Amino acid sequence: MQRIKKGDTVEVIAGKDIGERGEVVAVYPKEDRVAIEGVNLLKKHQKARQAGRQQVQAQIIEFEGPIHLSNVMLVCSSCDKPTRVGYRIREDGSKTRVCRKCDADID
Repeated sequence: MQRIKKGDTVEVIAGKDIGERGEVVAVYPKEDRVAIEGVNLLKKHQKARQAGRQQVQAQIIEFEGPIHLSNVMLVCSSCDKPTRVGYRIREDGSKTRVCRKCDADID
């Protein structure tokens, strides 16, 4: 089970965007990185090209760059604070994520 999943709200704790919160757009588990909505915005210059019969114009694309997992913390929905993630096994045998500050279930 992953500590941070797509759709979670996280806060950046290190780097140029420190203190910013956003929703996780994508998770890259092999690289230990996440892309966060509105955080670490990068610009990419794209050349004009031919796509079939249509001509695609040159443009500058803005996108969210990935951030390392060690630079973000999950924000608990009940206490609204950045927290470490723990795990608990319920009575029915399923595993759930737990807030280490208020001991509430995150899932």
